[in-house]
Amino acid sequence: MKITVIGIVLIITAVATIVGAQTQNSTTTATQTTERYRIGAGDVLDIRVYNRPQLSRDAVRVEGNGMIRMPLIDGEIQAACKTEGELAKEISTRYARYYRNLPVDVFIKEYHAREVALIGAVNEQGRYQMQRRIRLLELLTFAKGPSDKAGQTINIVRGPRQDICAADSQQTDGGFITLKLNDTLRGEENANPFVEPGDIVTIPEAEQAYVVGNVFSPKSVPLKEPVTVSRAIAMAGGPLRDSKTDRVHIVRQQAGGQTEMYVSLSAIARKKADDILLQPNDIVEVPESTGKSLIRSLLGAVAPSVSQVPIRVIP
Repeated sequence: MKITVIGIVLIITAVATIVGAQTQNSTTTATQTTERYRIGAGDVLDIRVYNRPQLSRDAVRVEGNGMIRMPLIDGEIQAACKTEGELAKEISTRYARYYRNLPVDVFIKEYHAREVALIGAVNEQGRYQMQRRIRLLELLTFAKGPSDKAGQTINIVRGPRQDICAADSQQTDGGFITLKLNDTLRGEENANPFVEPGDIVTIPEAEQAYVVGNVFSPKSVPLKEPVTVSRAIAMAGGPLRDSKTDRVHIVRQQAGGQTEMYVSLSAIARKKADDILLQPNDIVEVPESTGKSLIRSLLGAVAPSVSQVPIRVIP
C-alpha cells in the first residue's frame, strides 16, 4: 500500500489534533480539580452517616488547626485542605473498624475560611463567602459594582496568614495593594488579581465639590476627573432663568481658612475668562438675580459633612 506525502501530513495532523484535545481535556480537568473548594479553618460542616444517626453531626466547626472530631474515632481528623468527598472518604475509612463500607456524606454549611470584606463606595457592601477562587472583578460584580461616588482607586488590605495546607506551612506576609478602578473594570490582568481569604477590599469615595443656589438640581459633584465650574453647574441641571450668572460665587476651603472667588458664565462661554477647575470641597453658588445669597446659611450645614472622611481600614 502506497502512502503519499499528503496522506502522511493528514495522519500527523489528525494525531496532533487528538493529542491536543486530550491535553486540553486533561488541563481542564486538572484546573477544575484545583478550583474545587477545599475545607478550611472556621468552616462549618454537616456530616451525615448513613443509617447511623448517632454518628451524624450538625454544625461541626473546623478548628484553627484544621481538625475536627467524630464519635468513636480516636484522635482528631484533618478536615482542612480536603474536599467534601475526600473528607467523607477519610471518615468512612476511620469507621471501618466498626462498620464496613459505611456511606458518609459531608456538606459545607457555612463558608468562613474564604471570607472577604468589600466596603466603601460600592452598591452592596458586605462580607462575601467564596465557595471557589474568584478574581476582583467578579467580586465587584456580586456587589453590583461601584457606586456613583466611587473614586479612581481600589485598595486591598491583605493581612499576614499561615497556609496550613502548604507542605512547609509557611506564613505569608500581608500588604497593601492599590489598583486603578478603571483598569479593574476593564478586566486588565494586572489589575484583576485573585482575592485571598481575609482580604479587605475598599473603594474610597471620590473627593467632591458642591453646587448650590439657583440651579435645577443642587448636588455634590464627584471629582473623579477634572471638573470645571461651568461643567459642574451643567451637571446640576444648569442655572434657573432668574439666575445671576455673571457673578457665580465659589468658596474654596483651604488650610488657612476660606477663599472666595467670582466668575461669569457668559465670559467663560465667550472665552473671555478661565473656566476654573474645581478643587475638593469647593462650594459653587449660583445666586438669584435679586442678589439673595444662600451660601452663608448653607456653609454651616455643608462644612460638617465635608470634614467627614471616608472609612479607612487599618490591617
